[in-house]
Amino acid sequence: MKKPQIWIIAEQRGGVLHDVGLELLGKARELAEAADGSVAAILLGKDVLPLAETLMRYGADTVLVADHPGLEPYHLLPYTTILAEACRSYQPDIMLFGATSLGVELAPRLAARLQTGLSAHCIDLQLDADGNLLQMVPGWGGGVVATITCPDRRPQMATVMPGVMKKAQFAARTGRVIRLEIGENIEVSGPRVLEVKQEERQELPLESAEVVVAGGFGIGDPEGWQLLEELAGLLGGAVGATRPPVDEGWAAEEQMIGQSGKTVRPRLYIGVGISGMSHHVVGMDESEFVVAINKDPKAELFKFADLAVVGDYREIIPPLIEEVKALKGS
Repeated sequence: MKKPQIWIIAEQRGGVLHDVGLELLGKARELAEAADGSVAAILLGKDVLPLAETLMRYGADTVLVADHPGLEPYHLLPYTTILAEACRSYQPDIMLFGATSLGVELAPRLAARLQTGLSAHCIDLQLDADGNLLQMVPGWGGGVVATITCPDRRPQMATVMPGVMKKAQFAARTGRVIRLEIGENIEVSGPRVLEVKQEERQELPLESAEVVVAGGFGIGDPEGWQLLEELAGLLGGAVGATRPPVDEGWAAEEQMIGQSGKTVRPRLYIGVGISGMSHHVVGMDESEFVVAINKDPKAELFKFADLAVVGDYREIIPPLIEEVKALKGS
C-alpha cells in the first residue's frame, strides 16, 4: 500500500482555530500511523502563520499556509482556487473537512473542481489494505451505516461533524511550514464580504455542557418543552433536541444532536421522549451516564441507557424538578 498523504482543513476565524480541525488532526494522525503515512494541515487567512505551531502540536507533520489579507474573512472562490492548485501540486490522497458552514460549502465546490468524490457527515473513517478511505455514513433514516469508498479518484474527500472525532495533543512535535503562492487577483475574485455580524450565544453551548437534557417528538408540544428547559436550567445544563422538535419550532437548529447536528459527551445525558434512531445516537453515545425516559418500553434509546425509566414524562419530570429545587434550596 502506498504511504498516504492525509490533509485536513484547519478552519479558523479571526486567528482562532476551530476545534473541528484539531479533532480531524487526531483522526488523521491515527490513520497515518497505521499506514506509515503523513499528515498535513491547510491553513488559510490573514496573519495565520503563528497558528502553525499549534497544528503541529496536534498532529500535523506539515502545515501549508496561504496568508493574505484577501483571505479574511472566508471567501468561497479564492479558497477553492488555492486549495485546488495545492492539490494539483502536492497530490494528497485524502482530504478532510469539518462539516461546518464553511466546510459544507467549500468541500463540494472543491470536489467538483477536482472531479473527485465526497462523502458528507461521516461518523468514522478507516483505511483498507489498498489505501482506500472507508467513509462510514448513517443512511436510510439512520437504520444502517453505509461504508463509502472512492477507489478511482484522488483526493478522497469527506466531511465530519464537529465533536465526532477526538483531539489528540502530543507533547513535543515539530514539522515544516510551506507557504502557498497566491495569485494577484485573489481579492477581486467572486463576491465581496461587506460586513460580518456574529450572533451572541444566549445559553450554555451544547458541546461544553456537563449535563444535557434532550427531547424528541414524544414531548408533544411547546409546553412540554418548557419542562425540559426548566430541568436543564436547574441542573446547570443545556437543552438538546432530535430533528422533529427543531422542525416543529420547539427548539433551535443549533440545539440538534446527531448526524446532522452536534456531538455531545456530557457527564449526564437525559433523553426524554426520544425513540433512539442511530442518526441521533451517534451524537450522544459517548455520554458518561445516560438516562432515558419514554412511555414506549421498546424505545431504541433504552439499549444505550444506564438508567431506563418507562412512563409518561409529564408524570416524571415535574416531581424531579421539585426534588432538584428542594435539594438546591437545602
